[in-house]
Amino acid sequence: MSKLGKFDVVGLLQEHGAILNGHFQLPSRFHTQTYIQTSLVMQYPNLAQKVAREMASKFPQEINVVISPSVGSMSIGQEIARVKKARSIFTERINGVMVLKRDFKIAEGERALIVDDVLNTGRLCSEAINLARGYGAKVIGVVAIVDRSTADLSLNVPVRGLISYPLQLFTSDNCPLCKQKMPLTIPGSTVHHTHTEQA
Repeated sequence: MSKLGKFDVVGLLQEHGAILNGHFQLPSRFHTQTYIQTSLVMQYPNLAQKVAREMASKFPQEINVVISPSVGSMSIGQEIARVKKARSIFTERINGVMVLKRDFKIAEGERALIVDDVLNTGRLCSEAINLARGYGAKVIGVVAIVDRSTADLSLNVPVRGLISYPLQLFTSDNCPLCKQKMPLTIPGSTVHHTHTEQA
């Protein structure tokens, strides 16, 4: 099967309405004008497989375990693990701390790949890296469908995305979209806020 190019990935996202324009609040609390919802593409396993093959090729070395640090990255993590013939696990939070549950284990010396759907600030991946290293794993790198980072993530491992789609971030008190009174959407929530409710 032909390899996915950057244009193909953007085309896939656009075709499935996954690149949204508006006024969004990210988990980091920053505001942005665009939000990428990769789940709209990942809901189609045939497309997820195609994307996963391309992501897996970014790290050709042997991988023992694929770690997904968010709900949004679990489906693509599973597909990459299938390509790499590795285990696929995901992290969860207890009292705000990232942990492994469900009897997931990482053995000392295992080669781990962190998989994210959209990489913004790198905070979740950083936590996942520290978690894996805490078990004695060797973290090979981080791979994402979309790399939206605009600064050095300081993850100290190779970071590779299928496409780069830089993210413009605003604090809530310095957001031009708030000043324009554009309704605020918090992805993952059905609630739409006005700018005044966020003040």
